[in-house]
Amino acid sequence: MPKPRRSAKPLPVKTAVPFLDAEEAWFWFMRCERVRREGARLAADEALTDRPCEPDDIYRAVMGLFRRRLIGNEHLKVLAEFGWREAPPDPRVREEERPLSLWEDALDRLTTDLKAKGIVSHDGCVAQSG
Repeated sequence: MPKPRRSAKPLPVKTAVPFLDAEEAWFWFMRCERVRREGARLAADEALTDRPCEPDDIYRAVMGLFRRRLIGNEHLKVLAEFGWREAPPDPRVREEERPLSLWEDALDRLTTDLKAKGIVSHDGCVAQSG
């Protein structure tokens, strides 16, 4: 009697969820960087929410803006400082008025690139699955 054939189970299809905005994408990138620096290895399939990119894609987008001189060193410093804090500059704090302006400028420019790549939602909202 012939043995029954075993076929591989199809893998579940995961739908990548774009970020709501560039700020959410930036904070996600910074959290991934923190995890990397602590020695963890990142695997795309371990995330709670599938994203339409890798963390390095966000970094490359920001550095592309820098190379094209759409953002400068001050923008990079503000993105790094407040990204590491995981909080945007506070408009109520006088000393954070200039950083807030740079933060908003950088994220506005980053939004354009990330939308073009499908990393950020075009309509600013994401359908909830489940």
